[in-house]
Amino acid sequence: MGHKVHPGGFRLGVTHNWQAKWYAEKNYAQFLQDDLKLRRAIEEKSPGGNITRVEIERTGDELGLTLYSARPGILIGKGGQNVESLRAELEKISGNRIRLTIREVEHPELEACLVARGIADRIEGRVPFRHAMKQAAFRTMQAGAKGIKIRCAGRLGGHEIARVENLHQGQMPLHKLCADISYGLVEARTVMGRIGVKVWIYKGDTISEVRRENVTAEASEAS
Repeated sequence: MGHKVHPGGFRLGVTHNWQAKWYAEKNYAQFLQDDLKLRRAIEEKSPGGNITRVEIERTGDELGLTLYSARPGILIGKGGQNVESLRAELEKISGNRIRLTIREVEHPELEACLVARGIADRIEGRVPFRHAMKQAAFRTMQAGAKGIKIRCAGRLGGHEIARVENLHQGQMPLHKLCADISYGLVEARTVMGRIGVKVWIYKGDTISEVRRENVTAEASEAS
């Protein structure tokens, strides 16, 4: 697999599911732009919520949003104040009634976007990038991951010429479709410029429910 292939898009329908669950023939471009505005607003309004994934579902005039967060208590707030204000802001942007659901992420150390965000925050705090990469890889492997790959690119260490630094531990089967790989990309905004942080986390091999049902049906027909 080439470097330009997204690990999630490469496995859609196999181990990964779509994050936008709707269909449109006439208003596809408008719905797509609305989804991008909603995702951008959620990222800006809840920076401390550690949101890993946003699923959007359109059913009639209602818009369903499911937020997967490592800190759901921060998103909900005291007495649900934060989630109500967030819902009101999103309804102003979309113009539709929104059903907001927040779900907790059980293992934040195995979510690539959260790991990349942590590395980027440490780089912004002037922590040496190699130290941040090694600590993140150690915690991820301790959490039960089978492999991790981290790539930082930019003016690392304040050098005038941009370069790329890689860290690889364990296995990383990029060509295997049944491999459950989490991918995240975050930019660290430093004084010397932006530094891109990419993280791949290999959790093991899995098989989707659709594929499992097909295999079971084929086995029963053969018998």
